[in-house]
Amino acid sequence: IEVDLYVTLERVASGGEEVLHLTRPVACPACHGTGGEGGVAPRKCKTCGGTGRMTYSHREAKEHLLIQQIVPCSACHGHGSINDHPCPQCHGSGQIEQDETLTVKIPIGVEEGMALRIPGKGMPAPSPDGTAGDLFVVVRTREDARFERAGANLLQTVDLSVADAVLGTTLKVPTLDGSIEVTVPAGTQPDAMLRLKGKGLPAFKSDRVGDLYLRVGLKVPEHLSQEERALYEQLRAINYKAHQIKSE
Repeated sequence: IEVDLYVTLERVASGGEEVLHLTRPVACPACHGTGGEGGVAPRKCKTCGGTGRMTYSHREAKEHLLIQQIVPCSACHGHGSINDHPCPQCHGSGQIEQDETLTVKIPIGVEEGMALRIPGKGMPAPSPDGTAGDLFVVVRTREDARFERAGANLLQTVDLSVADAVLGTTLKVPTLDGSIEVTVPAGTQPDAMLRLKGKGLPAFKSDRVGDLYLRVGLKVPEHLSQEERALYEQLRAINYKAHQIKSE
């Protein structure tokens, strides 16, 4: 059985335990997985000899062909056995659905899509005396409004005003360890990447720690006051004049 388990970035960073709720088929406790009332095993189908299949053959004389057709046994419906007294709890299937709560250990730096194996918690064995299969818990990173995950690195978008991009500024940005102040240099361009070393996630089975990257966006005002418009027009005139001087 394979199930998804969504964990937070904080859980990826620290590791620890997560609780998983699932419903899975298990061997019926009333018949011990035999499907027969009182645990009596079903009898072998005499019609198909226990194969669950019937083979019909006929020969085409003109083409000199022997045609065989294999179909499920009509007596046992392909099971190979017949249960004369089905178990009333599982209705002869040998299995019931069971709700379980499991504790899953999440390793530090667990990677996106990594499958954690839990023995004996998968599908029940085909035979009553067999061992149940394994459960594979696929770890998924829960969406976070602050960050995007890229392996051990984290990505965050910050929007700057035109003035802050031109003049530089100081921003307070969240990290997994709390908020920190970041200095944005003057003249920062749109889509520039600011790297905060060691502020990402720990790498799986490694001493390396990823980085936090700030992707710079530019926030252009849609509505200006009269004063703001006058200042922008004045700035545009200065830029136009400077461009003419350079051209000459």
